[in-house]
Amino acid sequence: MTADLSQPEATLRRLKRRSQFLRAARGNRAGRSAFGLQVAPAPQTEPGIGFTVTKKVGNAPERNRMKRRLRAAAAACARDFHPGHDYVLLARREALSLPFARMVADLSGLIARVHDQNAPDKRNSPGHGQRNSRP
Repeated sequence: MTADLSQPEATLRRLKRRSQFLRAARGNRAGRSAFGLQVAPAPQTEPGIGFTVTKKVGNAPERNRMKRRLRAAAAACARDFHPGHDYVLLARREALSLPFARMVADLSGLIARVHDQNAPDKRNSPGHGQRNSRP
């Protein structure tokens, strides 16, 4: 198998510090059944990517497999990530069984969705607030 060298490979910076993950959590977000995506502007020029897989979604081998699948999907969509932004992928249990082609399609769609300026912000709309809010 030969690699397509017609376009330069996009590089992704890895998020490693807690502060980077917290900054992305305060940014824009979107989700699908297999994973969620959080995005926030970053001071660096190249896009940053981080992965979160909690113990709630499975045992250690399953979590490692989810991380491998998410890393591969992020590498496949590397050219879709916008420079100057940090991205965090939050794995869900469905990331184990979803076909890889669908994961890649979902990720590229989510990247476009979080950067869409025409999309309405649903965070402050009725029904999307705190669960136990009192009038």
